[in-house]
Amino acid sequence: MPGVYHAGAMKIIANSVVALSIDLLDARGERVQRNPQYVYLHGHAGLFPKLEAALEGREAGEKVRVKLAAADAFGARDPKMVRVEPRGSFPGKLKVGMEFEGEMKHDDHTHPMVFRVTGVTDREVTLDANHPLAGEDIEVRCTVLEVRPASPEEIAHGHAHGPGGHHH
Repeated sequence: MPGVYHAGAMKIIANSVVALSIDLLDARGERVQRNPQYVYLHGHAGLFPKLEAALEGREAGEKVRVKLAAADAFGARDPKMVRVEPRGSFPGKLKVGMEFEGEMKHDDHTHPMVFRVTGVTDREVTLDANHPLAGEDIEVRCTVLEVRPASPEEIAHGHAHGPGGHHH
């Protein structure tokens, strides 16, 4: 049946589309994030480089565990990505952990960012655009769900398309 790939049918190599189930664990070994299906184009910087290297040659059904130092994962915490805003700029109730879209200027360019509320007082709101795991060593546990050849269009665009992937 075209488009169906069975376990063992294909190994992960450059320009293959890979579907993974991913769990991220913090330095204490506690799961902090789960993605039941992440689809990426192998060899096109869709994952942390050390994780991508560990997946090379694997096939559907295999499990991979990789410990990553902060520098190899979400990087160091950047104090420039934390800002304090007047409480009056935010209507309604605010709670630590809420997220807001905003912009941050860097190198004369404005970049869209997601800011997490990390502190609230009567007068100020502290927002942080660092990834919650920035500055932490992590462990990535994943299961290879599917491996298939990428289409010429996916290779040209540098990312996966279709169900679970990116659509134009």
